[in-house]
Amino acid sequence: MAKPRWHHMVLESQRHALKAVDEWNVSTGNYGDFLTHMHKAWHYLLHAEFHRDGVDYHYRNRQTGRYELIDGEPKAWPLEECLKRRYPDPADPVRLNVELFVQLRNKVEHRYEHGLKVVTGGKAQALVFNYEREMVDHFGKTYSLAECLRFPVSLQQLTASGREEQRVAAARLPQRTRDLVARFEAAIGDDVRDDLRYDYRVRLVPIVGRKTDADLAITFVNLDELTEDERQTMTEAGRRGVVVTRDKHVEVADKELHRPADVTRLVNDQVPFAFKLHHHTAMWQRFKVRPRKCDPKPHATDARYCVYNEAFDQFVYTDAWVKKIVNTIGTVDKYRAVFGSDPEGRVIQLPGQQTTEARAADLSA
Repeated sequence: MAKPRWHHMVLESQRHALKAVDEWNVSTGNYGDFLTHMHKAWHYLLHAEFHRDGVDYHYRNRQTGRYELIDGEPKAWPLEECLKRRYPDPADPVRLNVELFVQLRNKVEHRYEHGLKVVTGGKAQALVFNYEREMVDHFGKTYSLAECLRFPVSLQQLTASGREEQRVAAARLPQRTRDLVARFEAAIGDDVRDDLRYDYRVRLVPIVGRKTDADLAITFVNLDELTEDERQTMTEAGRRGVVVTRDKHVEVADKELHRPADVTRLVNDQVPFAFKLHHHTAMWQRFKVRPRKCDPKPHATDARYCVYNEAFDQFVYTDAWVKKIVNTIGTVDKYRAVFGSDPEGRVIQLPGQQTTEARAADLSA
């Protein structure tokens, strides 16, 4: 007996999902291909659901009632429309998770794909887990991908150098890509951002002690299957731990970011002596918050204190950097400890007047 059409659509969906996971796990994989294949996997899966349930997922002409055609075939709903029909609640974590990757799909540049993979890693895990759950819930365990997948071996989260590499890779992401994620998350609530269906974060804890035949290399704990006391213990452990961290991106679009001359002015307003451009240069060099001007990797900044503005080829600094400077050299004794000399007297300047030094700072610092 011939299989129904939805069955073949499901198999095509599975094929793309497995190719996506392979691209993620292999060391030479391409993150852009991961996004493309997961996009197609979700698209085929939802079309299969609609087809099986008798839902017409094609566009019709409002006047004639006939199908709109593309290359002689009825025009089907894109993934964005499928998500709206399958998850009508715009705040649904599963819908939001897939919608984020729909937007990111066209933003991947090859040289930055590793950084994007680092920043969106937990969300990518949720994208795959949600897909598996959707598949099993609607078509049964026989269509599960569980037997085909294995937990990948990775060193990046387990070594200090690996963690530093990830931080640097994330810092190199183009501003437009970081802004896309920031804008997307700024529009959703904390409850959704903390939902595992939107961002799946895990903690790896080595197991010691005698091994039994029932032990697996990886054991997954479902919070929903724990008692209230167990869930509270696991949640608190997650909050206190330092094994894996996630940077929270907040949309700023250059708001509250300062040029070098602005930093010196803000620091001068808070310390009882003169703070000049050469002091600022010495401070960012001391704390290694950014590379030098001629460095081929200008994005490798400490994002807490400094960001590289690609459009203007300039480094700009955060309020946190101003605060750190004041806390570090804000008294005479602290100044001496850092610079090894007494501070200079304050330079008086008329309101609205900009010194030659300040003008040069914006061009060269």
